[in-house]
Amino acid sequence: MYSRHYRKVRVFFALADSIFVLLAFYAAYFLRRILPFDRNFSLDGSTQALLACGAVVVWIALAYWLEVYDRLDAPHPRIILRDTFRQCAMGAIGLVLLQYLARLDLSRSFTVLLVVFSWILLCLFRLMSGQMVGYIRRRFGATHFVLVVGSGERASKVEELLNSSAVYGIRLMGIVNEQSAYTEVPRLLRQHIIDEIIFAVDSSDLPHLEELFLLCDEEGIRTRVSVDFFPHVHSQVFLDRLGSASLLTFSAAPHDEILLLLKRITDIVLAIAAMILLAPFMMLVVLLIKVTSPGPAVFRQVRCGLNGRKFVFYKFRSMVDNADEMKSSLEHLNQKQTAFKIPNDPRLTYIGRWLRKFSIDELPQFWNVLKGDMSLVGPRPAVPEEVDRYQRWQRRRLRMRPGLTCLWALNGRDHLDFETWMKLDMQYIDNWSLSLDLKILLKTIPQVLSGKGAN
Repeated sequence: MYSRHYRKVRVFFALADSIFVLLAFYAAYFLRRILPFDRNFSLDGSTQALLACGAVVVWIALAYWLEVYDRLDAPHPRIILRDTFRQCAMGAIGLVLLQYLARLDLSRSFTVLLVVFSWILLCLFRLMSGQMVGYIRRRFGATHFVLVVGSGERASKVEELLNSSAVYGIRLMGIVNEQSAYTEVPRLLRQHIIDEIIFAVDSSDLPHLEELFLLCDEEGIRTRVSVDFFPHVHSQVFLDRLGSASLLTFSAAPHDEILLLLKRITDIVLAIAAMILLAPFMMLVVLLIKVTSPGPAVFRQVRCGLNGRKFVFYKFRSMVDNADEMKSSLEHLNQKQTAFKIPNDPRLTYIGRWLRKFSIDELPQFWNVLKGDMSLVGPRPAVPEEVDRYQRWQRRRLRMRPGLTCLWALNGRDHLDFETWMKLDMQYIDNWSLSLDLKILLKTIPQVLSGKGAN
């Protein structure tokens, strides 16, 4: 199924979720009212409507956050059952929070019934959703006819993908090789309904097919080119424009300007809020550092940011004032391949050990976030000397704005070896989304408060 169809399917499932959550809500409500419990449970009409709408919003938001809609075509039903249970269980927690905010008194048995009913209804619908979407597409939507131009492995791969999408109303009309394309394609366009043509050809053959592209353009036939000329490139591929020039673009990092703008706005809002709320605590930390060891309270260092841009990085000083001068004499204790990390670093001050353990020394970086040098979530900013020692594949982590926390913070922090650390950063870049950022932020808070994994 094309990615644009996935967007439609997500909307379809969100609408279906709305209906089934409402059904589950009112089924749970009326069943709870007739159950012979000691305590009566009743809500007025406006409160029912508020909670029902709140439940719908929470359930759908969780489905997008947990990426449930992206796995509804999973081959194993247990994945659907598991994801739906997580959505319903977390939805119940969200509903309880909504209850406290609205100062309502919900019955616990009603909440349990809502989770059970919504899980059953959503699972029943989702387990047969693939056939249902296909049926709706075939019954009420026009079949989408596709012709493939090409030969060999490329064409075979496209053929396999199109055949697997037949349930969604996509039908392969045939495959025409490059040599006969100029005679066969015009004939097929005259004799059959063809909605689009996919060119699965070698890059060297594209110039020879220019007239065929013009023919399709004149007739208004949508054309696509299967871009696998660089088989080892994992970048996202899209067409961009520079004035009147068309540019085929390969991006190995997130490129959606709207989503990145929302990420930046979120960074600014949360950084300002954190700096205001934590200001008294940070003043106390400054005082403790000044009283317990000589030197400035804030440590400044040059780090590498987005695409290698250098910026001044701020931390509460957790080491003695001449820590950099002592570094060369401690090289033999370093346990990381590229980065410099020493367990129980002798340069740490007494207060510094506690600042490091609970990541309190990182708090001044909210200023870096506000300035735009960093983000709340992203690969950690490295010192230039480390970047100079990076292997080529590791330099891709510079293509994302560095952050206060990332996946490595949830998987062992300082206990990770350097290569695992780098691979987790690549995993974050390859799978980035606003919901992933939110997950990381929420999971980082208990991880930091526990002090686990920090040296």
